[in-house]
Amino acid sequence: MGDTSPIATSVPRSAAAFLPPDRGSLDALREASKCCEGCELHERATQTVFGEGTRQAEVVFVGEQPGDYEDQQGRPFVGPAGRLLDQALQAAGIDRNQVYVTNAVKHFKWIPRGKRRIHQKPNQREVSACKPWLEAEISAVKPKVVVALGATAAQSLLGSAFRVSQQRGQDVRSPLAPHVMATVHPSSILRAADDQTREVETELFIRDLRKIVPLLAE
Repeated sequence: MGDTSPIATSVPRSAAAFLPPDRGSLDALREASKCCEGCELHERATQTVFGEGTRQAEVVFVGEQPGDYEDQQGRPFVGPAGRLLDQALQAAGIDRNQVYVTNAVKHFKWIPRGKRRIHQKPNQREVSACKPWLEAEISAVKPKVVVALGATAAQSLLGSAFRVSQQRGQDVRSPLAPHVMATVHPSSILRAADDQTREVETELFIRDLRKIVPLLAE
């Protein structure tokens, strides 16, 4: 007789098991996220970096993941990319205090390089594992507009076929919100090769953000 014991299968890890019963409360979600072990990224991160902003926000901005500054402070978009986002929002006529900012992945993924911690892009498995938090945040806030910043956020929200380079600034149909659009992540602007390119890319970024304003007036 052959071995008839069941074949062991690995169950994909997910944040879903860590969500609280009260998923309509941002405070409850934020508190529960501190204990999340939905993927292995929690093992090396300093802390969970949950979203931040008012429950009444009409716009939700979604980035890729926290960076080094965010990992240390426990707040999203407080590093150089966050400062650029603040400046662009001001130029576009959007009050930063009236939006909600978060990331597709809530833990900092990094590799050591000397004394520095270098950002690593999260893989699809890690993005998928963290998606229950992102979906719960958007559901709790119920914004008019969701803006994906960069490819990782856009593909998490809109599918792997979505290309920011081809569809940036477009109003995309989605059950997430009445209006969903994608643009570049501000960190990509900071990586521009020279000041002139950085200036041009900043203006294009602001142009995309200005498209949000009339949507809020509907």
